[in-house]
Amino acid sequence: MADTSGSGLRQAMGTLDRGAVARDLGRELVACAGPLDAGPFTGAALDSRQVEEGSLFFALRGERHDGHDFLEDAVARGARGLVVSRPPSGVPEGVTVYLVTDTARALQALAAARRARHTELKVVGITGSVGKTTCKELVAAVLARRFRVLKSEGNLNTEVGMPLALLGLEQEHQVAVLEMGMFALGDIRLLCRIARPHIGVVTNIGPVHLERLGSVGAIASAKGELVEALPADGLAVINGDSPWAHRLAARGQARAVFYGMRQQCQVRGEVLASRGLEGFTFRLEWQGRAATVRSPMPGRHNLHNALAAAAVALALGMEWEEVVEALAAARSELRLRLVAGPGGSTIIDDSYNASPASVMAALDLLAEMPGRRLALLGDMRELGEVAEAAHREVGAHAARTCHVLLAVGEMARLVAEAARTAGHPDVRLLADKDEAIRVLARELRAGDYLLVKASRALALETVVEALRR
Repeated sequence: MADTSGSGLRQAMGTLDRGAVARDLGRELVACAGPLDAGPFTGAALDSRQVEEGSLFFALRGERHDGHDFLEDAVARGARGLVVSRPPSGVPEGVTVYLVTDTARALQALAAARRARHTELKVVGITGSVGKTTCKELVAAVLARRFRVLKSEGNLNTEVGMPLALLGLEQEHQVAVLEMGMFALGDIRLLCRIARPHIGVVTNIGPVHLERLGSVGAIASAKGELVEALPADGLAVINGDSPWAHRLAARGQARAVFYGMRQQCQVRGEVLASRGLEGFTFRLEWQGRAATVRSPMPGRHNLHNALAAAAVALALGMEWEEVVEALAAARSELRLRLVAGPGGSTIIDDSYNASPASVMAALDLLAEMPGRRLALLGDMRELGEVAEAAHREVGAHAARTCHVLLAVGEMARLVAEAARTAGHPDVRLLADKDEAIRVLARELRAGDYLLVKASRALALETVVEALRR
């Protein structure tokens, strides 16, 4: 079972014949063995556990595992094609093997070729420090009101994840909405060469990945690669409430549209009322028109996602009334989950990842809940030199939004200290996740709401699963 560092997903591909794969691999192809005229591949997989009958399996080399070690498992599960950089010892009849110089580059070459054949396709690329996945989901949901839309599933936003999503392109698709993440400078530029976006959305610039990039300015430069890649007749859709808005807009040749709450924004909005998990109501303004929209998206922080979706939809020619109706109906698949907790409590499981902005947005959502509000917060990683200040800022914010604050993790002690300094009456610094489980199992009661949030490395989802049991 090949574990490719979190990229273990499968993409349905429709019809992709074996000969076309050999042609599209181009210079990456070293040799090919097995039938080229057998049945087409019906999907692509990066993880042998995700292989289904008819799949094309890419043997990627990850940080912890090498896909070549799982070729037998992939074939046993139904793989009918293997993309490898090391020849297998033996291949069953009916399986086509593509020997390439680099399996990740081979995946990218296939995706680029598939994209290039869809000449009329409009690609919307979405990047930003936080909120990319939710924004992508909402943009895709609104556009689906008019167009046949391909979207990257989950958070397929890496140099292998996004190309995998592009392999799902079919002739029927009119728009592709793709999330673009980054690990270092140049990553988004590479994704843009593959996907060739016409519209680029930058949600925000914030202190995420500072340990790798060193400064928020470097992060802005990395995210700005999307703007630079847009064609002259393209469109940059930029969060106009960000202090980086104008500098980002100047990075490329495409026209820029700002969205947000400030007067400078062409697509403007303001929250009129929030109903917590039931959504929020906002005013939408564009070119002298205005409408009141009741969105089912939970939390007022989703205003910017809704405005970004409106900006993209209007740019692609959707009618004003059509956009308003779509926003009122659009529901995004969120990472945030509502889980039944002990004693009739409710757990808001947002444990997938954390940054200062996303933690404070989650705390704001918690603050709208009725009853007693508890928050279990852990470390936020990769913040570099601003880590201490960021954790203290979150602690001060928590003091205003929850009744009980529990902190776990090395840096989380700063969250606890700041909350106490701000006057929070019930702050508890816990030794580890096991203590968190014991305390919460005893503490939670009917009507309580518990928010669980931390960086992925802390794996606080194990606390959520233990409390569910």
